Amino acid sequence: MAAPTTRKTVRAAAAQIAPDLESDTGTLSRVLETIRDAARQGVELIVFPETFLPYYPYFSFVQPPVQQGPAHLLLMERAPTVPGPTTEQVAAAAREAGMVVVLGINERDHGSLYNTQLIFDADGSLLLKRRKITPTYHERMVWGQGDGAGLRTVATRVGRVGALACWEHYNPLARYALMTEHEEIHCAQFPGSLVGPIFAEQMGVTIRHHALESGCFVVNATGWLRPEQIKSITTDDKLQSALRGGCHAAIVSPEGKYLAEPLTEGEGLVIADLDMALIAKRKRMMDSVGHYARPELLSLAIRRDPASTTRPLSADTEALAGPALGADHA
Repeated sequence: MAAPTTRKTVRAAAAQIAPDLESDTGTLSRVLETIRDAARQGVELIVFPETFLPYYPYFSFVQPPVQQGPAHLLLMERAPTVPGPTTEQVAAAAREAGMVVVLGINERDHGSLYNTQLIFDADGSLLLKRRKITPTYHERMVWGQGDGAGLRTVATRVGRVGALACWEHYNPLARYALMTEHEEIHCAQFPGSLVGPIFAEQMGVTIRHHALESGCFVVNATGWLRPEQIKSITTDDKLQSALRGGCHAAIVSPEGKYLAEPLTEGEGLVIADLDMALIAKRKRMMDSVGHYARPELLSLAIRRDPASTTRPLSADTEALAGPALGADHA
């Protein structure tokens, strides 16, 4: 485990921008443009919304399953693979800007899609690819389940960084898994433009609680849908209301304080300078995985091997299984 960062301040940004719902490459262009814009403002870490590339599957929230086929297939067609041409372009942009980039994508793995979070270091290297462990409610029609392999923090140029998506923040053991690896900057991603104002209010409570409990900074990014985009997803006026609100791009300190005014409407960047000394100030009083922990009473077991549909048979298992099907029998 790398030592805590020695950097004094880190300039971070939470991006709240609209995806391109119409083209194959439009959202990627927006990501690259936003990285360049943030670099001009001295940003060293930027976080994009949940599955921002090519776009969050808003259709699955307002369309019945029997009608989702065309939209689901189109999303699969546009979804990037990892690694692939899309990740190469994002890596190049991170390297050019000297910026740590946390990007949410719909990852295509053959016939399946996953809600995937990517962390690129400032030299363009892809440090982490993790999949949301349990898609939420309507999302289960779109994405497969992730595994524990990505429940890790990674050492980046700006410090130890971890990430979770949306309601994974309501899984305290998932959050604790990142705390045990001494997360310094937590990158949270939500879809935005979903459910309504109550979603934004809950989000604020959730990210502030994690900041306090883990003693880390939280950079939270949410997406934004323009009015014409909402109409393109559903023509039902009542359902359109379910695609408004729920935006809360924000940056929170280890003391649970907002470091900039949260962005709840429209597009933009929330930018703040993180005083890394605040981590020690908070943890001096309450370190959830240190002096405040009671491992002899409460501990966490984590299965971190990647999920697989195959595994090799051991010699003992082969003996118990007997002869292979189709083998000659005496």
